[in-house]
Amino acid sequence: MKKFRKVLDGLTTSSPVNPGGSPSCGSAAGTPSTAPTPRELEIQETLMSEHFQICKTVRHGFPYQPTALAFDPVQKILAIGTRSGGVRLLGRPGVDCHCQHESGAAVLQLQFLINEGALVTACADDTLHLWNLRQRRPAILHSLKFNRERITFCHLPFQSKWLYVGTERGNTHIVNIESFILSGYVIMWNKAIELSTKTHPGPVVHLSDSPKDEGKLLIGFESGTIVMWDLRAKRADFRIYYDEAIHSVSWHHEGRQFMCSHSDGSLSMWNLRNTAKPFQVTFPHGKTQRDGRKESCKPILKVEYKTSRNSEAFVIFSGGLSYDKAGRRPTLTIMHGKAIIVLEMDYPIVDFLVLCETPYLNEVQEPYAVAVLLEKDFLVVDLTQSNFPIFENPYPMDIHESPVTCTAYFADCPPDIIPVLYSIGAKHKKTGYSHKEWPLSGGTWTVGSQTYPEIIITGHADGSIKFWDATAITLQMLYKLKTSKVFEKPKSGDVGRSAELVEEDPYAIQMISWCPQSRIFCVVGISAHVILYRFSKHDANTTITSLVVRLQCEMEDVISPSDTENTPCFSDPSGLSPQPQPPSPRSNTPDSVRDSNPCLKVKDRMIRMPPGYQAELVVQLLWVDGEPPQQITSLDLNSAYGLLALGNCNGLAVVDYLQKTVLLCMSTLELYGSADPFQRLTRSPRKNRQSTSDFCMRGLSNFYSDSKKRIRTSYQSLTELSDNQVSLDLERSKSPTSESRENSFSRSRSSSVSSIDRETKEAVTTLQFAESYGRKSDTLPTPCLWVGTSLGLVLIIPMSIPTDEQERQEDPVTVAPTGTVLMLKASVLRFAFLDCGGALINSPYEVWRDQHAPDDPDRPRKRKLVNFSPSSSQEASGDGHLAVVCSERQAKVFFMPSQACLYVHNITESSFVLRADVVSVCNSVCLACFCANGHIMTLRYAFTFFFFFSNGKL
Repeated sequence: MKKFRKVLDGLTTSSPVNPGGSPSCGSAAGTPSTAPTPRELEIQETLMSEHFQICKTVRHGFPYQPTALAFDPVQKILAIGTRSGGVRLLGRPGVDCHCQHESGAAVLQLQFLINEGALVTACADDTLHLWNLRQRRPAILHSLKFNRERITFCHLPFQSKWLYVGTERGNTHIVNIESFILSGYVIMWNKAIELSTKTHPGPVVHLSDSPKDEGKLLIGFESGTIVMWDLRAKRADFRIYYDEAIHSVSWHHEGRQFMCSHSDGSLSMWNLRNTAKPFQVTFPHGKTQRDGRKESCKPILKVEYKTSRNSEAFVIFSGGLSYDKAGRRPTLTIMHGKAIIVLEMDYPIVDFLVLCETPYLNEVQEPYAVAVLLEKDFLVVDLTQSNFPIFENPYPMDIHESPVTCTAYFADCPPDIIPVLYSIGAKHKKTGYSHKEWPLSGGTWTVGSQTYPEIIITGHADGSIKFWDATAITLQMLYKLKTSKVFEKPKSGDVGRSAELVEEDPYAIQMISWCPQSRIFCVVGISAHVILYRFSKHDANTTITSLVVRLQCEMEDVISPSDTENTPCFSDPSGLSPQPQPPSPRSNTPDSVRDSNPCLKVKDRMIRMPPGYQAELVVQLLWVDGEPPQQITSLDLNSAYGLLALGNCNGLAVVDYLQKTVLLCMSTLELYGSADPFQRLTRSPRKNRQSTSDFCMRGLSNFYSDSKKRIRTSYQSLTELSDNQVSLDLERSKSPTSESRENSFSRSRSSSVSSIDRETKEAVTTLQFAESYGRKSDTLPTPCLWVGTSLGLVLIIPMSIPTDEQERQEDPVTVAPTGTVLMLKASVLRFAFLDCGGALINSPYEVWRDQHAPDDPDRPRKRKLVNFSPSSSQEASGDGHLAVVCSERQAKVFFMPSQACLYVHNITESSFVLRADVVSVCNSVCLACFCANGHIMTLRYAFTFFFFFSNGKL
């Protein structure tokens, strides 16, 4: 505690400007007369430690790597076990609970204590657990470890207090379910089979009590041996020796017959009156060959034999297809009388259960549905209709229908946006679902009174976008958008370098930017493209405008410290309208065919667009000198300004989407002008350019694994090439004091590479439009673009935007970099702006209007802007504001327009921040950070210091 207070004391006694007066922080030496001191900023801080609590709420999506399935037919609750030790409990829509075994051992089998609110789990570490489900958070009541034998199968009869446990050695143990201890009654394998039989029957693969007599236990061994054991007499009633391995057994409800599924794809029927041989053997999918033999079939892994009062019995099984056709999909077969229905599945079947009206085995079962657990999906088939349709799943099991490549979360959305998205999305939903209600109706669920609109947006590898309603914990898909419809399908002849790089996911989504108020939506794709959508309730016939941007460095350019203006990386020094370049000497290579072309071709014809999000503009980066464009690393749009900005490893582009023009296209070096704080060393031209080309499009073929690597490398990897190391020899601060060290840092990469062969790479890592001050001399806020880079630098670019709507459509927007530079340690991640009272300043926006709606004299057609303060307005506040800037390692607060650095906090030294945002909590604001080491940190702004929480322990 003493050490913690010392840190705070050091911050509270810091100077209101950057310690040491370093100009690298954007302030001149000394204290600007216009900058208030920290003591003058009377911010009423209300955040306290007790306002922060980390707790589990709900887990959405399909259970990862499922292993087992169980159902309570009375409570109508279903449980799914996973390979990582998780248990998912599902009931009526909204009832969704996740439990986790601390051991993390895979769940082998699940058994409900039917209608008792309890569940038994058998795990791969040979431990049995008894869960209590009658409390708000399910918990383990008892555990039982098997030390010498491996658990293979469990069975708990309805309303019984005895749990039967089969093992790999072929023995069967009995556990008292109330005390959860072994009873001492063991059915040894050598006693279950005849004493004269010396061959081991294999592991126990089935246990069930006879529907006719609960004192009789049917034991199935893997080798094909079946034993009916009399529990009272402690002896076998009969033994069956079959020459095919057994996978499952299912009883007829009268208890006189049972059915077995075998490894050769056959089903055998046995009658208790004569167990010498089966009275029926069928190969449901095995055809008779010319020589009279049955063709070989795959194993039938599970069979369910269920009777119905008003129709013939159902025989439902998985597997059993013939080997003659390769690549056939996994199937579930439903045999009902003479009819055989084969349902093809998209993924392998893990398990299935037939849902019946009664829990009693000795009654007519009356099956009404089949719950099918697949490797990556969960579905329920309606058995009451002849075509066996599936039920529409109320749980978000299809989040990963295509792998999720990015996500975005939005809270306090306009209240009308969710109903609008739902109504549009409902028109595009699949048809053919069962008309009956979802059969899992157990549990209770109530919507809390404190709810507010929440939306989660997911981007996927196939280029699709899904909008989810996350209000009140539930997750329901509202609307789906396919970005691939914007582009032409690649022709069969379009092969070569581009096709090799893009592979199967050319439309994968990387970033999302959404303005809920204006409903303008923007996405970044992996093929270096940006698509802008507008929302309309009406269909439209329109063409998509396409803009191309040449944002690629010339590799032969040499960066020299003597070049005060820095050598431009682009063809047009003004950066206002990029033009195609003449062919380079390498243009005779095959790759040069792609030069001045984007990776994908936008549809250039009139397109009919249905209601919903309609594409309006596509911005694409071009190939240059046979090299693909580098991926886009940052994006922001502002509906009030009518602008979007994008950046990558090479530079920045600003697009006016109202006038459909490129306003700015410059490298990061050009943006600095003479204000570049770095001394960038020269480098020699490389002989091999291929490595950069591979790096530029890295992740197109390994996007998912690359996204995981970013947790370890972050945006710093953008400056680290295997054969081209980066050296940044930063100028030390002119202040002689050691405190200026926090504003300068060195990234020495490799001593084995000489500095002359090193290359400077600086990516644009974050962008944000805001009402701010572009210069110290500004007295009123104006539209600005804040730019953060991978080297920890912040640039502020002011803009001049016409205020009149007609002028805005015709007159140009002026974008003029001023060379204003602020500095932090490591890559810049996030900007936020507070007023002098500590309240969050929201960005200006345009109120939504439907451009394709029919003319209505009562409805205004003009743009309505909120919080927009053009420079000509005299009503704008000139008191200044606070700018919070967070990087991968540091957070700073600057006072604008003086650019004085008020406060500094080093967030982490041993790790780095992955995501950061300034959020409102309890009518106050805090900076929330998620670090690569798994820690969540929150920092509050309180008078003269940030308050710091670590590891979620407050």
